[in-house]
Amino acid sequence: MLCRAACSTGRRLGPVAGAAGSRHKHSLPDLPYDYGALEPHINAQIIQLHHSKHHAAYVNNFNATEEKYHEALAKGDVTTQVALQPALKFNGGGHINHTIFWTNLSPKGGGEPKGELLEAIKRDFGSFEKFKEKLTAVSVGVQGSGWGWLGFNKEQGRLQIAACSNQDPLQGTTGLIPLLGIDVWEHAYYLQYKNVRPDYLKAIWNVINWENVTERYTACKK
Repeated sequence: MLCRAACSTGRRLGPVAGAAGSRHKHSLPDLPYDYGALEPHINAQIIQLHHSKHHAAYVNNFNATEEKYHEALAKGDVTTQVALQPALKFNGGGHINHTIFWTNLSPKGGGEPKGELLEAIKRDFGSFEKFKEKLTAVSVGVQGSGWGWLGFNKEQGRLQIAACSNQDPLQGTTGLIPLLGIDVWEHAYYLQYKNVRPDYLKAIWNVINWENVTERYTACKK
């Protein structure tokens, strides 16, 4: 059920037409593990700040921006609706991306996927190691802040790797369904890895929740 919902995350978290008073407000999801559960690969201080401060800020700002958007919608104020689009994209994208990110990680993660996901990775990238190297390289190469992604191209029935700037959501930006996201904003690693992003990316593979990624892949193929 989690993964079916994740495939439609972009739709669920977008602005909803209707009366502002009846609008559903977004909330910060609980983590499926303790803040220190991903140590030594990602320390507790990073996870706590990342979740309780950064993700929470995206949620709060997304709700506030949606409120303004619905007020503008009710007034027929198209200029304000258009002006609010960047904030909706940034904060809504931040909420979407992080909601996926937390479930992509697990203290019992690491290793390689199994079954049909592993076979798809071998088909589309040659081998798991080549896939890992490519996604790592794309993530290292993000200029400034952003994300590295493994996504599913539903039209082609294939896996693809992509990078998104800032908090641009993968599906809303590229049409790819998000399966695995790697946050390369400095707040995701600086307190532990300083400015050495490649060291963070080397470490994060030890906590990738392949069970979650596989569930997303299976659900999104239907």
